[in-house]
Amino acid sequence: MSIPIILDCDPGHDDAIAIVVAARHADLVGITTVAGNAPLELTTRNALIMTDLLHIDTPVHSGANRPLVAEPKHSAYVHGASGLDGADLPEPTRSPASTNAVEFIIETCRASEGTWLVPIGPLTNIALALRTAPDLAQRIAGISLMGGGTFGNRTAAAEFNIWADPEAASIVFEYGGPLIMAGLDITHDLQATPERISVVRALPGTLAKLLSELFVFFSSTYVSRHEGMRGAAVHDPCAVMALTHPDLFERVRRRVVIETTGEHTRGMTLIDQRHLIERPAPNCDVLTRVDADAAFAVIVDSIASFSD
Repeated sequence: MSIPIILDCDPGHDDAIAIVVAARHADLVGITTVAGNAPLELTTRNALIMTDLLHIDTPVHSGANRPLVAEPKHSAYVHGASGLDGADLPEPTRSPASTNAVEFIIETCRASEGTWLVPIGPLTNIALALRTAPDLAQRIAGISLMGGGTFGNRTAAAEFNIWADPEAASIVFEYGGPLIMAGLDITHDLQATPERISVVRALPGTLAKLLSELFVFFSSTYVSRHEGMRGAAVHDPCAVMALTHPDLFERVRRRVVIETTGEHTRGMTLIDQRHLIERPAPNCDVLTRVDADAAFAVIVDSIASFSD
């Protein structure tokens, strides 16, 4: 049985790949969008384009256009002005199913208990849903998110998704149910290297061609901005594969809290790694290792299954 998920995203090159993997290996009951890598109108547009390219009728619901408290911040320096620069993408053929992602999340999770929430952008929509409907904490199967880590990428301490809306992240990390964190410690090990991109490029079909072009653009921004990286970190599919392919990962139980006020540490995921007996009870499965070759093989298989 496929795992039912709602994918909450801000496409984004790696979000686009996560949509492909989720459509192939999970029961993708809905896609919700949030401002993050790009403004909301662009992330929603990009999600709709991906459903067109995959020929799937999964509903797309647009959500929060800004963080709970902070000013909106985007990442055109990584993903380009459109959020998906690098390929000549078609215009979407349909509109969002609604502009109320939070209501969709609440109604769907109440109607179908046991759904996983898989947020791979800022956590604004998820926090709003949990705050509006506290009963969701007992109705959902859990939350598998991409974000955080023991180091940052937007600041020395903070990863982008958490940094973009720390107050929302704090609500999510304290919600009390099953929680999986795919942080930078593992996602930086899953890189779109030239060799891996060439495998995608060799696949037949339009989707593979477009995604290989997106990979090239995405990787160029990473290689130009990082020491020792040979390709872009393919962050977001890890949060999906943690559910669909759990054997690809190693994980540990940890207490994780979000720093919301530090001058230099706002948006930090503080992972309690002490061996003290009196340390707080864990609230999160922290992914610590990924089999990168096997994980990218899942990505290639997913692309191949939709490329014609």
